[in-house]
Amino acid sequence: MRVLIVDDSRSSLAMIGSIVKQATTALIDTCLLPLDAIAMTKACQYDLILVDHIMPGMDGIELTAALRARDAYRLVPIIMVTSDIDKHTKLEAFRAGATDFVNKPFDPTELQARVVNLLALRQAQVELADRATWLSREVDQATKHLLEREEEVIWRLARAIEYRDGDTGEHVSRVALISQLIAAGIGLSPQRCRTIYLAAPLHDIGKIAIADAILSKPGKLTPEEMAIMREHVTIGARILENGSSDLIKTAELIAQSHHERWDGAGYPDKLSGTDIPIEARVVAIADVFDALCSKRPYKQAWPIEKAYAEIIACSGTHFDPTCVAAFRDKWSDIQVIMQGEPPRAAIGF
Repeated sequence: MRVLIVDDSRSSLAMIGSIVKQATTALIDTCLLPLDAIAMTKACQYDLILVDHIMPGMDGIELTAALRARDAYRLVPIIMVTSDIDKHTKLEAFRAGATDFVNKPFDPTELQARVVNLLALRQAQVELADRATWLSREVDQATKHLLEREEEVIWRLARAIEYRDGDTGEHVSRVALISQLIAAGIGLSPQRCRTIYLAAPLHDIGKIAIADAILSKPGKLTPEEMAIMREHVTIGARILENGSSDLIKTAELIAQSHHERWDGAGYPDKLSGTDIPIEARVVAIADVFDALCSKRPYKQAWPIEKAYAEIIACSGTHFDPTCVAAFRDKWSDIQVIMQGEPPRAAIGF
């Protein structure tokens, strides 16, 4: 604990300092001028301040008000030492933030008792604040661990789905990274970009309910088979529905709507324009682009330049023009991703 005594009388400073020193082991500083006291309180955190009422330049009430205006001294006990017992003076001091009063001439024992009690109160405040800080750190750490476990489960599940679809799992990684870049390019917040990055891998989770004969068919699907394949979006949304976290809620939106088209010709709900959730509009571009660049049982991989040209050509029909513009702006980073490396502009996850 540290105590500051402010009084324009050297004799009063010496006397009050001696009395306080006998009652506590706190470190004691003294100051003759209020303005110097303000400078001292900025350089050092005090736990109790005793101020004289009448001082030159700035009186004790003004000094108290100046200290209370700073967060560091919002709760620090301040004792006003005064020979003025006028009720109005006391009210003004209390309004300024004085904690207690000691009237001159004062009883040394009474002053010591007030100092000891207020230092004990301050000690309790400090310990409570330290405890609150510790608890906050513990909660943050626990929350971080929970998020890490949630993310791990999502990535493992997404890669399991990709293996069943005949892929090694790299598709979901690339879609996640490209989606993050597009989301950042259209100005979404870092937190929202991160959520899309983590939710995107579950866009095709509904495929676990689609028969292998359809998923792995080497040729073109019949209209009946295509209808069954398209059911994966509603199945995926049902798997993810009623989630309690923003991540799962976002994944549900993406699973349900990533095959909608800007012109309304998509499925399953024929949504168009901004009626399509922005998360789904972002992932739709990343998903189609990487699918075009990937070898599938029914097709060969496209060169990335050809796939890029297709995305640009479909701006305003299949895809949101704003998202396509962000895709174009991030093209150099997307090329890096397609080479199997993390993008330079990726948010630090």
